[in-house]
Amino acid sequence: MGDRFARAVVFARVPIIVAWIAAAVAVTMLLPSIREAQVGALGDLVPAGAAAVDAEERAAELFAFPLLSRTIVVTRDPDGLPAQAQARVALQTAQLNRAELPVLRETRGYLVPNAIGAVPFVRERSTTLLSPLLFGPDIGQTGRIDAATRFAERHVRPAVGPEPYVGVTGAIAARATQSEVIKEHLPLFELATLVFVLGAVALYFRALLAPFVNLAAVAIAYLVSVRLVAMFGTALGVSVPSEVEPVIVALLFGVVTDYSLFFLSRMRRRLEIGEHPQAAVRAATAELTPIILACGLAVAAACAALLVADTGFLRAFGPGMALAVLIGMAVAMTFVPACLALLGPALFWPSRAKPLPSGDAPTGRFTGRLIARAVRKPRRTIVLCLAALAAMAAPIATIDLGNPLIRGLPADSEPRQAYAQASQGFAPGILSPTVLLVEQAGITGERAALRRLQGMIAAHPGVAEVVGPAANPTGVEVGAVLARNGAAARYVIVFENDPLGSIAIRRLDQLRGRIDTYLARAGLPLADVSFAGDTALSQETITETTDDLWRVVPAVLLAVLLVLVVFLRGLVAPLYLIAVALLAPLAAIGLAVGLFELWLGGEELVYYVPVTAGVLLVALGSDYNILLVGRVWNEARRHPLKEATVVAGAGAARAISVAGIVLAFSFGAMALVPLEPFRQLAFVMSAGLLIDAFLVRTVLVPAIISLAGYSSGWPGRRLRQRPDSVMGTLEHEPAPEPASLTATATATGPSQPPSAAARPARMPRAPRPPDGAAPIVLALLGAAALVWRAIRVRRPSRRR
Repeated sequence: MGDRFARAVVFARVPIIVAWIAAAVAVTMLLPSIREAQVGALGDLVPAGAAAVDAEERAAELFAFPLLSRTIVVTRDPDGLPAQAQARVALQTAQLNRAELPVLRETRGYLVPNAIGAVPFVRERSTTLLSPLLFGPDIGQTGRIDAATRFAERHVRPAVGPEPYVGVTGAIAARATQSEVIKEHLPLFELATLVFVLGAVALYFRALLAPFVNLAAVAIAYLVSVRLVAMFGTALGVSVPSEVEPVIVALLFGVVTDYSLFFLSRMRRRLEIGEHPQAAVRAATAELTPIILACGLAVAAACAALLVADTGFLRAFGPGMALAVLIGMAVAMTFVPACLALLGPALFWPSRAKPLPSGDAPTGRFTGRLIARAVRKPRRTIVLCLAALAAMAAPIATIDLGNPLIRGLPADSEPRQAYAQASQGFAPGILSPTVLLVEQAGITGERAALRRLQGMIAAHPGVAEVVGPAANPTGVEVGAVLARNGAAARYVIVFENDPLGSIAIRRLDQLRGRIDTYLARAGLPLADVSFAGDTALSQETITETTDDLWRVVPAVLLAVLLVLVVFLRGLVAPLYLIAVALLAPLAAIGLAVGLFELWLGGEELVYYVPVTAGVLLVALGSDYNILLVGRVWNEARRHPLKEATVVAGAGAARAISVAGIVLAFSFGAMALVPLEPFRQLAFVMSAGLLIDAFLVRTVLVPAIISLAGYSSGWPGRRLRQRPDSVMGTLEHEPAPEPASLTATATATGPSQPPSAAARPARMPRAPRPPDGAAPIVLALLGAAALVWRAIRVRRPSRRR
């Protein structure tokens, strides 16, 4: 099958190249971009059927006017705003609500000054004004930001003069700014990744043309992928998060470069042993196609497993990445071999393919000695590796998750500057207060109970201020805090910290857990409560994302396991490879917690970073395991398993290590986008990929293969026992690679089986149940489970 596919690609090399270029041009001209597929303002962040959204809509029905706003105009003068200026802004707000301001007839709002006396949420006196703006549901993100900007520049600015600060902040403004920052810095990120990949490939092959073939493959895969992702998002009415595009860029740069490296390396190796260029292309394509197909399917299946998540953000992330990987795999399996067949040895100009001298190894001796030690003393190696990984993962026990949407923006962005200005005059929670809705027939007549409840909420840790029925001494039900139908009361809760940060979210979580007790003590045990606002939305989203871990992780592992079982035709090796795949992500997330929360003093990790990075690291780790173990299994056709592990691992080490570094840099370059989620994701991905490339794959996996032995292939017959060979010397010292093996060892992919005359006598052996493998699998799964269970999973009350 692989040979027929290779012959077809070589035969149709020119049409394949032309077809891919035409497809890239066509989709770029005809299909929408990812920005055009962002159909909602906050829809990609909010869980489907969020209780906080239901509570917000219910409050809008029960009360005379809404209170929650996600577009806020901030005015501040640290030296104090004159009373006349404050009065003029108040007049402009009144005219806004009477629809008397031109172009702003669909906009409403209210004014929050900090000149109202000594109250807990006021930090300064007469310095700051907040103008939360309110819109109808038919006005989108762009319309809201435009209206806020017009109100700020045309009405607030003339009212206060040129000196005070005037700016717009809020969740909607922050999301729009985030998209603009991504758009602005995406070219820099792409350029940095492009330059690094070109340089790395050029240095690796010492050639000028090979890097540009790789770059062309990446460009085609990227152009086709992002447009198809946007097209499906538009067709399905799903808002594609702006964060998807940089992740797809990094993923494609890394994955396509990796696969191109394997094809180019195998091609060059075959030229070095004297094969004709066309025969070399066919052989390399036939050998690598099954491996790359398995790798690509494993990564795509793991990404697609995000579809089982309930959080819309993750569901939008998963299919986009899966589609990008499948397209990248298709380009690598067709376009790259077609270019190899068309250009031949000219790809490696100005270097020339030189025949390998007898006994010359294709890789350094250090890697061979390292793998040989791991194979010789597998138990000690496994224990040391697990201890090192556990130490790196230990900080994960203190992880905090949040959604620092505004604080994660660049310091010079308007929403963050306006947030900082508002936080000087008020407690930060004033920018997005939490609304508590208490419902019960005739509850507005329970004034004493409602006042007692307000006092208990105000005394709750982390609460700066509560506005509620106690602030209405007249008792008249005007529809502000007491519903006119007498069946509901509304409390506005202002937290001391960033309303989207982990501290405020944790305080709200605690309040949810105690609200039943507060109601009972206040004398309202039968009342129904619900929470609305961005803090409640963020808490619900984080809780949903945390719950999704228990669905997504098993789905990802099962998807990768199925690919491994089919590819390796066994069960034991896929089980321990899946267990190993969990270790690098846990270690990388632990390092991220230690860096961002403990060392740099941040509050939290962005809630979707651990899930997204974990899925990608499991998938990409399995990718490299398929390449390595597939090579070992093929070497084991003619050598004892321990010898095959050393020869295969050492022979593939250089190319796979370079590929791992390229992939790590591709994701690491995302830190050039000055947004907190990208800095965190860049670190976790880079650390996890390097841990996997230089510790897990190079040391731990060979040791496990050695300890598990031939039972790794059970119950299949693909892995059979061979007579002992030079690896018997490993019990005393590492054995050098035999010249006959290194002369044909390749940088990637499986080795060609020798002729029947050269093949050693086989010792057929029926599959036997795993003996040494079972304890390994159990130990690895247990180690991963212990670290996994150390994560604090907060499960708040399910009250609405």
